[in-house]
Amino acid sequence: MDRYYIESFLSRHSGDVRGTVLEVHNDTYTQRFGKERVTRSEVLSISPGSKVTIIADLTSADHIPSNTFNCIILTQTLQYIYDLPAAAATIHRILAHGGVLLATVPGICCLGPEVTVWPCYWGFRPASLRKLITDVFPERSVSVESAGNVLAAVAFLHGLALEEVNRAALDAHDSAYPVIVSVRAVK
Repeated sequence: MDRYYIESFLSRHSGDVRGTVLEVHNDTYTQRFGKERVTRSEVLSISPGSKVTIIADLTSADHIPSNTFNCIILTQTLQYIYDLPAAAATIHRILAHGGVLLATVPGICCLGPEVTVWPCYWGFRPASLRKLITDVFPERSVSVESAGNVLAAVAFLHGLALEEVNRAALDAHDSAYPVIVSVRAVK
């Protein structure tokens, strides 16, 4: 259910996915939304993996050069990072001038069995994500939005598949029930 909103957000901002792009864990969204606009794709993870090109923790990634990326795609990741201000500072530092952060976080989530492997530290609301990002990005360059409604939230928490819910019903927005919160920030 959350992927419906994440992919809608990335689709609306697909023009920002260009040049040298950094994505976490794999490059699926880089390839899907950037296509021929991407000149280099990098994949960041805290541990080695088949597509990983940079091993780093966003809270202390001094080995990643400053002003490197034209776009950073960061979907459903910030909730797993304890030191959010340090991660936000690193993201800002490694973005090139004019580079764009496209990030999503859960507004509502279910803590499944993976919580023992990847502890989820934070829940987000538009105000908390805006504050985190505007502490390092100029406020005028930050756009925060939420997506979802009570039906989508209940369907998500019950584990329903996207095909089981009327898509038109998912498109109704109710800020009291954000399934995801997204941010677009330009350095």
